[in-house]
Amino acid sequence: MTDKAPEIRHLNDAFRRSFIGGHVLLTSGVAALDETQRRALLRSVRAFEAFDSDNDPFAEHDFGAIDLEGSRFFWKIDYYGPDMESGSPDPSNPEVTRRALTVMRAEEY
Repeated sequence: MTDKAPEIRHLNDAFRRSFIGGHVLLTSGVAALDETQRRALLRSVRAFEAFDSDNDPFAEHDFGAIDLEGSRFFWKIDYYGPDMESGSPDPSNPEVTRRALTVMRAEEY
């Protein structure tokens, strides 16, 4: 865990729970779900709290796995600089960080 993990975790949780403050991306496999399934999956991403040392080794709340209707899905938050082309120099600073949350089928990982 880094000394900035609490700030990063707070920003990640706020973004993941609201989908405000970054970009939410759905892979083609998730986009192909019917609307009811897609909505249920996105609600599960927003409500996710099953963080542990296996899926969250740096305590940043930037990854999760969800089982829904017999399928496994992952979500992942990545940190980009303002240009959205390079990595963020400091994910704890929202002034220099753009977050992107990708939701995918496990087999698309």
